[in-house]
Amino acid sequence: MRRTRWIMALPLAAGLLLARSAAAQDPRLERRLDVATREAVGAIVDAARAAGLPVESLVDRALEGAAKRADGSRIVAAVRPLATELAAARDALGPASLPVELEAGAGALRAGVPPADLTLLRQRRARPLTVALAALTDLVTSGVPPDSAAAAVLALAATAGDDQLLDFRRAVERDIALGAPPAAAAAFRVDAAIRQTPASRKP
Repeated sequence: MRRTRWIMALPLAAGLLLARSAAAQDPRLERRLDVATREAVGAIVDAARAAGLPVESLVDRALEGAAKRADGSRIVAAVRPLATELAAARDALGPASLPVELEAGAGALRAGVPPADLTLLRQRRARPLTVALAALTDLVTSGVPPDSAAAAVLALAATAGDDQLLDFRRAVERDIALGAPPAAAAAFRVDAAIRQTPASRKP
């Protein structure tokens, strides 16, 4: 009976081995990573692909580590949380999200934006969220607290175009560079943007 189970398990084991090694055979990874690191990264990439997540950013993260001459454990430690962030971004933004939206959403989560704010942004903005998410992440990176940055972007999400969001982000960053407190700069600029929005476009 044990032998029968073992024989029946062979095709499954072989299939899992092939699945694990598929990403590890990526020529880019083969050229830049040692065997153990390549297999570990490949397993993460294959699991992400099987889950329907975009994987190119995972490969890029591994190659970035290799370019910086990081050791294998540090490369794997950088790739694994990115896969987790991509999965969390999809949970927050929805399964129909574009790969670039998930990558931008992962960046926002990494910056400290709560997943609930990403969900609200999806609900309030009909167009693709890539620029809005990038602007949100840049605001936090500039020193605006995540809750203040999210509140500002959410306030503009329904009416502002991508160009307007970029202008808003640049204005906030300019105010911060001139000495304004980050949260105050975001609040001031979002109020100004709302005042300039035609009444017909306001929610």
